Amino acid sequence: MALLEIKNLHAFYGKSHVLHGVDMSVGEGEIVSLLGRNGVGRSTTVKSTMGLVDVEGSIKFKGEEITGFKAFEIAHKGLGYVPENRDVFPTLTVAQNLILGEKKGKKSRWSIDDMYKMFPRLKERENTPAGVLSGGEQQMLTLCRTLMGDPDLIMIDEPTEGLAPKIVELVAEYLKELKNRGISVLLVEQKLAIALEISQRVYVMGHGSIVFEGTPDDLRHNAAIRKEWLEV
Repeated sequence: MALLEIKNLHAFYGKSHVLHGVDMSVGEGEIVSLLGRNGVGRSTTVKSTMGLVDVEGSIKFKGEEITGFKAFEIAHKGLGYVPENRDVFPTLTVAQNLILGEKKGKKSRWSIDDMYKMFPRLKERENTPAGVLSGGEQQMLTLCRTLMGDPDLIMIDEPTEGLAPKIVELVAEYLKELKNRGISVLLVEQKLAIALEISQRVYVMGHGSIVFEGTPDDLRHNAAIRKEWLEV
């Protein structure tokens, strides 16, 4: 069963029509990557799903229509979102940022110790204000804070953007750990190698529409799609 199902999604910024009838889905325990060049509507797709953009069409999560819901309502239903801009609380410590990710009254599959095991660097910095962390450390913290809310599906927007190769490897391991624990992931990613390595399915977006859907192998063997929609 599809955990997340998007049908005929249109999105608007004022009078600007950004998404044009997007159809896509993410199954339970599945990692799906949304690929494409900058500016084609990938980030808008996840923001729309999270209730942050004006939309028309259907977005269902766990079989329930969530179009028109507020972002906090969607989050409480079990949909997690890691934005592109690494929104940490700069004056709070690493540990305090993680605690803020917890949902009241909900027992999580994840503990702060789990986060520190995944990213030992966060343990070293647990009493450090988040605002002085490096970009890579802030990305780790944002990923972990979202997990503390125990989402069933987590949407992650460009997690490796601007990160050093060693940190990129850590993020890839984090994504594999999510998969091992049965958490669904919708990943917006520029780095094709990572997306193809960890995904069960991939979508390619161009000009606000889905132009390709298939397995990583399907995309590897489709040079025409890669050349037209992905290569610089």
